[in-house]
Amino acid sequence: MKIIRKALVPLAMLPFKNIVSAQKKDSIPHKVVAFVTDKFPQTRDLNIEYIQLTPYKYSSAFQGMDLPDNKVKNFSQVNANANIYFIKNRKWILSTALNYRFTSIETENPTSLFSGESSNKGNFHYHSEALTFTHFSKLFNKIAVYSATASVDGSDQHFERVRGMATGNIILKANAKTKMSVGLAVLIDRSAQIPVLPVFTYEHKFDNGWTADIILPQKLLMRKNIFSNGRISLGSEMNNTSFYLYNSDKTYEFRQLAINSGAIYEHNLGSNFIGTLKTGLRFMPKARIFDKEESFKDYIFEATPKPSFYFNIGISYNPFGKPRSK
Repeated sequence: MKIIRKALVPLAMLPFKNIVSAQKKDSIPHKVVAFVTDKFPQTRDLNIEYIQLTPYKYSSAFQGMDLPDNKVKNFSQVNANANIYFIKNRKWILSTALNYRFTSIETENPTSLFSGESSNKGNFHYHSEALTFTHFSKLFNKIAVYSATASVDGSDQHFERVRGMATGNIILKANAKTKMSVGLAVLIDRSAQIPVLPVFTYEHKFDNGWTADIILPQKLLMRKNIFSNGRISLGSEMNNTSFYLYNSDKTYEFRQLAINSGAIYEHNLGSNFIGTLKTGLRFMPKARIFDKEESFKDYIFEATPKPSFYFNIGISYNPFGKPRSK
């Protein structure tokens, strides 16, 4: 299994989508409020989810030497996060993102990679905290959104990394049916695979009720509202698993990118709660373990897993959300 750093779109970039959907007389903070109070907001104030994978096989190598093929009998996660926006004035926003992830892995054959002793089970805690400053301005007579993020992460034992990120985005088109922007994300992280990342967002409402929701390279979805309070989405999303390992007084990091392709159903439950179900096929190109002081390319362990089916159930609470329609 392999992880690529999820340095995709910083959280503070997301509110820019609402800027183009409100009338010109509204201030930017009011438009941000309009964005987060949508029936299915892009970001959730409070969210918790459980993820379960079906068993899958993988091949691996340690320090360049092939290891016997193994099988992950159980892979499950619990994710919890909170996104809080502090709206200061019409030109800038200060926001914070708090994340916690518990990962449980059980393999068919014991391995010594998860701990100092040979074992076929491992439980891992990972957390991250980020503070983002976002500024709204104009460039070439178009709305521009700039953000700077400082974050820390770690395990249940230590804080480990301090990272930084800067982004810039220009909204190219904004009308009732189409919203489009381009930008760049710059990572301040020696372990990042790609220090500079182009970002493209596109949202288009078709006449048949479907909506294209694209944030590259994070997700590519087609959405449609169904029933009175439901929404279905079809397409692909990227997420990641990352945690720290401790062995012989050294700290290592495990990283794995996952591409989830399938269906998502969301239902507005009322009282500002939203339930979510996701299922489909998960592709995990590679997984690596490397010394925390080295870069991702200087790995000691690499694995190539087979695809697996995933099931995800979650619930979110949005204090500023709209009540369920009746």
